[in-house]
Amino acid sequence: MRKSIAQRFWFLLHHRHQNHHPSSFSSSSPLIHSRFLSSTPALSSMDSSFPVTANNINPKVLKCEYAVRGEIVTLAQKLQEDLQANPGSHPFEEILYCNIGNPQSLGQQPITFFREVLALCDHPAILDRSETQGLFSTDSIERAWTIVDQIPGRATGAYSHSQGIKGLRDAIAAGIEARDGFPADPNDIFLTDGASPAVHMMMQLLIRSENDGILCPIPQYPLYSASIALHGGTLVPYYLDEATGWGLEISELKKQLEDAKSKGINVRALVVINPGNPTGQVLSEENQREIVKFCKLEGLVLLADEVYQENVYVPEKEFHSFKKISRSVGYGENDIALVSFQSVSKGYYGECGKRGGYMEVTGFSSEVREQIYKVASVNLCSNISGQILASLVMSPPKVGDESYELYMAEKEAILSSLTRRAKTLEEAFNKLEGVTCNKTEGAMYLFPRIRLPEKAIKAAEALNKAPDAFYCGRLLNATGVVVVPGSGFGQVPGTWHFRCTILPQEDKIPAIASRLTEFHEKFMDEFRD
Repeated sequence: MRKSIAQRFWFLLHHRHQNHHPSSFSSSSPLIHSRFLSSTPALSSMDSSFPVTANNINPKVLKCEYAVRGEIVTLAQKLQEDLQANPGSHPFEEILYCNIGNPQSLGQQPITFFREVLALCDHPAILDRSETQGLFSTDSIERAWTIVDQIPGRATGAYSHSQGIKGLRDAIAAGIEARDGFPADPNDIFLTDGASPAVHMMMQLLIRSENDGILCPIPQYPLYSASIALHGGTLVPYYLDEATGWGLEISELKKQLEDAKSKGINVRALVVINPGNPTGQVLSEENQREIVKFCKLEGLVLLADEVYQENVYVPEKEFHSFKKISRSVGYGENDIALVSFQSVSKGYYGECGKRGGYMEVTGFSSEVREQIYKVASVNLCSNISGQILASLVMSPPKVGDESYELYMAEKEAILSSLTRRAKTLEEAFNKLEGVTCNKTEGAMYLFPRIRLPEKAIKAAEALNKAPDAFYCGRLLNATGVVVVPGSGFGQVPGTWHFRCTILPQEDKIPAIASRLTEFHEKFMDEFRD
């Protein structure tokens, strides 16, 4: 009898890991090296006929892991191919991807004004045509004229300045100033292909060897652990407090900093993700003030991941940038080194494939800034469409503009729907046996804790899998729902979680909740102690 594609995948995966090389993380590490999640190939002599093998590539690449696109997603893609080739071959009709923050892939529509301006900038020849007036809004045409006039040769296919087009940086700086109430300098802004290259750039700048450490939240977005590993540094974990809604305690930062120092680690920077990924919390102003003062006192660079700044869902919380907080407590350029990251991939815009973003770099000497510029220059420049989108995100239509009412309607529809989706899934998770889920105050994810029976944990260990990875794999095979095991983000040892996005369209959310509920009940009954 022919095995299903899932059975073949798990068979090969299990046998591949029989001879897997030793894990680079201990079992007590916050980043549990789940073989289920690992993309690291088995180190064998099978590929010895090739000049480049798994045994002689950069070991930092082998150490690097990125859970949100790990093996569970590979299995999901294989299942999707199987469904297309053999409809009815699985107990579900479609794969529901809840693993990654990729809104438009799940049906979210782009903002009309942003796309109109992009289209006009990419084909400026139509700006002068009479029919354009009937197809595009007046303000999108005006904005496109403004932007193309700032681009040498009006050519979006040409390289720009390595920091990005000056006029676009001017618009972004004005947007930052309007948001924060404090001045922003366009020369502090480096436009990048999404926020990720900016993070890599800063890790490349700060990490000299494995003796240099970066304080990162646990749970964390795997970009940070991956980039620290690739650049040869040490991740210094600080644990968010799940019992207080994933609170960030200064006492925990102090404890982990001192522990790292005692081991000879020179901690260079503190990463803060606000709103949180994967945990969804929004920091209070008071907490942010404490963090800023801690960084100044300890001489740490503050790396502020603020890509979800538009994604706040609870009325009692509000986003405040760390730039605003640091200036409001009286810290200027000479008091604190701060790098703030923003992206066009998140928020209500969800333009992931356009790869736009920026970092605002403040509190560095002119000599260091020259080095940052040099590194940016190696990549020539970020893509022009992403640069344009970054300027639009920070300078959207205003009251009185023709596009304003449609823009606001589209924005509010997306954010209000995300709020409802988060609430529906949170309530569903909290009804499950042994599952607790904190409120999603912001970002795009829930990170529920699952208390698994001992029999399930032993079954996972028998397959060399982390227990939450075992659970997520079974969930996928039974329901077609793709979530990411918490072991890929880091967690308190002995606890298990998974990350689930709130991005599937609203009419799909009840199906996700019901499929997961039915699966969970059967899973708990199967492995009940």
